[in-house]
Amino acid sequence: MELDVVGLSDASQLVYSTLVGLRPSTASEVADACGLRLGTAGRYLSALVKDGLATKAAGRPPRFTAAAPDVAVTELIHERERRLDAARSVVRQLAEKHREARRISDPNIAVELITGHEDISAAVSRLTASARRQLRAFDRPPYVERPGSNLENQRRRQHVGVGHRVIYDRAAVAWPGRLRDDILPSVRIGEEARVREKLPLKLVIADDRWAVIPFSLATGGHSVAYLVHRSPMLAALEALFEAEWERATPVRDTKPPAGGTGGPDADTLALLGLLASGCTDAAIARTQGWSQRTTQRRIQRLMTELGAATRFQAAAQAARRGWLH
Repeated sequence: MELDVVGLSDASQLVYSTLVGLRPSTASEVADACGLRLGTAGRYLSALVKDGLATKAAGRPPRFTAAAPDVAVTELIHERERRLDAARSVVRQLAEKHREARRISDPNIAVELITGHEDISAAVSRLTASARRQLRAFDRPPYVERPGSNLENQRRRQHVGVGHRVIYDRAAVAWPGRLRDDILPSVRIGEEARVREKLPLKLVIADDRWAVIPFSLATGGHSVAYLVHRSPMLAALEALFEAEWERATPVRDTKPPAGGTGGPDADTLALLGLLASGCTDAAIARTQGWSQRTTQRRIQRLMTELGAATRFQAAAQAARRGWLH
């Protein structure tokens, strides 16, 4: 029967489905309705009560009532899902042990191939959790997980002294809500962030021991990734990161002026942050939900207010006024 997937035998399902259609009934009445012996029906009723599928009222003889199926059976389904998730976690741990044993048995293996979004996400989580000094990353779309979902974990890592240096592709900064809800909050808790016009790949490096890069940036390419161990290849990735870091533009946070009055509003502060990060008009428009014309008008008005002839001068003037830090 269908409910065997949540651990109910055919006999248990028979007793439960019968009880659902009865008023509060004694074990004898349920046994008669199911065509079972009294002792057998009693055992299954006790099991249903234990599983939360029925209740037992005090009295002589006690009467049994079926719990609402949409609540009780759904809870059994959720419990089975939790157990399956725990099993998947064990499988991932065993798979990691298996990969590690292979790597140790053959120290010449510098790169492992990881397939599947779940395994890649698990590998990145292990890599970031293992960092003791610093994490370095190239960040660019597309994303497997929702941007910002790792902010609290990052906060905890930085609290114990793990530095974070991240270079964002401009497409990442222009991603709707990304600057406001993820990048700037990360900067405020201590992340060093910079922006490049275009990054060559996505990358995460933990200390000088591990790195993860996608197999491809093409559609579907993020379902396969490379886990790079300490090797000349890892050293090359570190050198690439440091070279891009030197060329990148620092992300400038925005803050209200001292006293909280007479300064720029939230939209203007956001605009300053985007300008300081080197975003194009089109990227600013997408990020803020403005039209191109509105974006250009706001930029021109801001530059006039700051007495600036260029965007660079506008950012410098804003910094002098204490609007950027």
